[in-house]
Amino acid sequence: MIAREGLIFIFSGLALTVAFMWGATRFNSYWLFALSAMFALLTLFTTFFFRDPDRTCPVEPNLLVAPADGKIVDISEVPHHPFIGGAAVKISIFLSVVDIHVNRVPATGVIDYVKYNPGKFFAAYEEKASELNEQTEIGMTAESGHKLVFKQIAGIIARRIVCRLNENDTVTAGRRFGMIRFGSRADLIIPADSRLEISLGDKVYGGQTVIGYLSDTKKKTGATETVKEKNAKI
Repeated sequence: MIAREGLIFIFSGLALTVAFMWGATRFNSYWLFALSAMFALLTLFTTFFFRDPDRTCPVEPNLLVAPADGKIVDISEVPHHPFIGGAAVKISIFLSVVDIHVNRVPATGVIDYVKYNPGKFFAAYEEKASELNEQTEIGMTAESGHKLVFKQIAGIIARRIVCRLNENDTVTAGRRFGMIRFGSRADLIIPADSRLEISLGDKVYGGQTVIGYLSDTKKKTGATETVKEKNAKI
């Protein structure tokens, strides 16, 4: 499956490849043939980049899944996070250009806010990218009543963040919600008493790898209902 954000790039690449190949044949031009080959390679890479395979998300109480494919590059303590309302843990995932860039919701619950934060374009693997780079920040309340935050963060190459979540949306863990084009970063900020199942340097897969579990000490608010749909598309 191909992410719909990539279709315009793939079809444009195919059209240019065919046009230059026709010109190379019509005018017997080596340069037009070289351009056709170049666009053919770019189209193949674009198709590879925008791949979007189906994923089977585990179903467990208080589950947290990876919001993106990539490598865990940071696990750090946050003394106090205003939305979460206390100490938190930040998990950062670096997405290289060969990773799948479709993003998925990390938990089942309700979206509280979606906020765009303008910023810089430092390399996404650098720690300062979490705070200084252009990003979309999403806050949500999980079924258990816990608050958590996840971010789509632009990198030195990625300059386009797509987010299709809105305030008050009811979402399911593993649901596709957007993507970041080319190298980028995804952060997940969760309560400090959560149990982690990953370590620094681990490779994770969005909507499939279990990041950890929220504490079972928080009482449910009753505001969120379980959504039965798996791998819902938006």
